[in-house]
Amino acid sequence: MKKQALISVFKKDGIVEFARELTEKYNYEILSTGGTAELLRKNNISVTEVSEKTKFPEMLEGRVKTLHPVIHGGLLARRDKPEHMETIAKHDIKPIDIVVINLYPFEEVVSKSSVSLEDAIENIDIGGPSMIRSAAKNYSAVTVICDSTDYNEVLNDLKQNKGQTTLNLREKLAIKAFQKTSLYDSKIYAYLGSSLNAVNEKSNNGSYAFPENINLNLKLKTKLRYGENPHQRAALYVPSNSQDGLANAEVLQGKELSFNNYLDLNSAWEIACEFNVQTPVCVIVKHNNPCGVAIAPDLHHAYIEAFNCDTVSAFGGIVAFNNKVDKSVADELTKIFLEAIIAPDYSPEALEEFKKKPNLRVLKIKVEIDNSHFNEIDIKRIGQGFLVQDNNIQILIPEDLKVVTKRKPTEAEMLDLIFAWKVCKHVKSNAIVIAKEGKTIGIGAGQCNRVGSVEIALNQASYNSKNAVLSSDAFFPFKDSIEVAAGAKISAIIQPGGSIKDKEVIEACDKFNIAMMFTGMRHFRH
Repeated sequence: MKKQALISVFKKDGIVEFARELTEKYNYEILSTGGTAELLRKNNISVTEVSEKTKFPEMLEGRVKTLHPVIHGGLLARRDKPEHMETIAKHDIKPIDIVVINLYPFEEVVSKSSVSLEDAIENIDIGGPSMIRSAAKNYSAVTVICDSTDYNEVLNDLKQNKGQTTLNLREKLAIKAFQKTSLYDSKIYAYLGSSLNAVNEKSNNGSYAFPENINLNLKLKTKLRYGENPHQRAALYVPSNSQDGLANAEVLQGKELSFNNYLDLNSAWEIACEFNVQTPVCVIVKHNNPCGVAIAPDLHHAYIEAFNCDTVSAFGGIVAFNNKVDKSVADELTKIFLEAIIAPDYSPEALEEFKKKPNLRVLKIKVEIDNSHFNEIDIKRIGQGFLVQDNNIQILIPEDLKVVTKRKPTEAEMLDLIFAWKVCKHVKSNAIVIAKEGKTIGIGAGQCNRVGSVEIALNQASYNSKNAVLSSDAFFPFKDSIEVAAGAKISAIIQPGGSIKDKEVIEACDKFNIAMMFTGMRHFRH
């Protein structure tokens, strides 16, 4: 009796060659559906339609094709149980020995911004996962293939074992099959959860329900040089459909990246993304905090200004740009030791210059115009649990700013205040950023009290603080920070507001003729 192979694939690469080997060398009968059957016939491979076997037509626009006892009985019957074999024989069901399935491209469909909910639902495969799971459950007798890269391994196994696959291979493929269906279902769950929650949020006055379960389902991208410290192992994992963002940046040269390198690169790149490509920006990060940020008419001047903000901390730092890096910038970058550089592109001359520093990591990253990857949830681990929150993507709208002092900021001060606020969002709390003429001149990060951060930032700014602006990520609990800022001749301040001492803080600003604006939003970064 001929053995049976059921083949029903959406992606058809390599399937003709695989099916021909099964029929010509190992005398398999091929069962198939729709487009796969048509393709095989065109290539002179004998095929029996599933509907011929089931004596039931495809229906409901193809939603029901393989959900039938003739198919699942042939997959699930245990060959070592006489009662199973007697039952399927009684109902004229023939065992199926090999199943080749790949699924509707749900991930690819929903990744398109134009996809409708109806299109997404129609691309949820039902019969495919069902057959994969049935075959994988009965791996003791059935070979299940859900990835075209496994075709050659199966054919080699058949060749070496007189037309049989080994239990070892079937076990391996069964594990892969369950992984595939698990990932597939998780993508459907994530998409529908997000889409339908968004609909429900609109109909429930903006209230948002977090999903009952979050399935990360990550795949290993690469092992890293080491973790936060050399004695810690580390690796980079990504979602299965991941294509953009830092995790998929192209490494053009340099040493293997470490855990800390990626954290610093992420901080630097996120700050760079605060500015559109029409505003050239350079960001220098050290230990996950910016130590210099500057905007300028071109990247060369932006780098010089960012570097001069803190030349000591810039040594061994990470540098990010939001525009193409040319040789003039590369010439400056190679003058000191840097860990890594990230930018959307580089000129050939710049890349040639970087070769003088072979250990320097140079990464090329795709600019995402809509910054859609920032819309994902933020997850942090604690002991035996995970904290989940929305990503901090709220954008400051200048028209919503509220002047709370007698003096309004000048136009030049306004530009610097907004610049400083964008940077302050990415500085560890308590965060203070002092800026002047489109560049940071002092940054106070991660202090336990706000006045301490103010003093650190002003000490760094030194005499340049005269007529500079100051940004604070959260409100001032007391007027002491204002008095310290006034002593350094700060001319304008931007902060969220909301302290019970706001009145005293505002009165202190008026006393020293400092303009102050409230944003109404806080930017803690822990």
